[in-house]
Amino acid sequence: MVKVLILGGTTEATALARRLAGHSRIDARVSLAGRTRNPVLPPLPTRIGGFGGVEGLAGYLHAEGIDAVIDATHPFAARISANAAAACARVGVPLRLLTRPAWVAGPGDRWIGVPDMDAAALALRDLDDTVFLTIGRQEVEAFEAVPDKRYLIRAVDPPEPMPALPRMTLILDRGPFTVEGELALMRGQGVEVVVSKNSGGRATDAKLEAARELGLPVVMVERPAGNGVAELHGVDGAVGWLEGVG
Repeated sequence: MVKVLILGGTTEATALARRLAGHSRIDARVSLAGRTRNPVLPPLPTRIGGFGGVEGLAGYLHAEGIDAVIDATHPFAARISANAAAACARVGVPLRLLTRPAWVAGPGDRWIGVPDMDAAALALRDLDDTVFLTIGRQEVEAFEAVPDKRYLIRAVDPPEPMPALPRMTLILDRGPFTVEGELALMRGQGVEVVVSKNSGGRATDAKLEAARELGLPVVMVERPAGNGVAELHGVDGAVGWLEGVG
């Protein structure tokens, strides 16, 4: 029996957990960082909370006899991915990154690529007033650098602490979203600019189609640099790799 740790929190992680539940040769468990208050729990044994950095994760892998790790965290979860790469290298546990392809701008898209959230905030200075932040809740404070805009912030949970933005509307919602719903929201709120992370995947890409249809600029924060870990781009590939580990 191959003992597997899935670093989860994405739709890909949940899909993989469903495939591995009851697998005859793979004993898998999932770890969630605990940043979402009411996470959607996968159908496998699940631990919630951090490991305590590289040392803590390496110790866990050794103590639990983990044979393989799948990093299926969010493409912007740079710290845990870096910790996973370092911890797996330290204890000699094979690691693969299960990730979704990045979005690519197409005809009609008006994307403004930026390297990080601070640059995204600065890019707003020359753009229109009403800004739709679709970046989650953890980095909205970066937009305090441009406080004169009207911000529509969508997240699963409220930001902590709340940003000091004088004209701010908070929408608590969880994807997947539809193009029709995104169009109705953007039109109803008078959205003029969209800010997004290049997360990839299908759960939240409707906002990009809606922005394209409305002719809106999208400030797109590109993904952080990787850690040299080999990537898998589908649940089938992940299951196949795990079946070959043993």
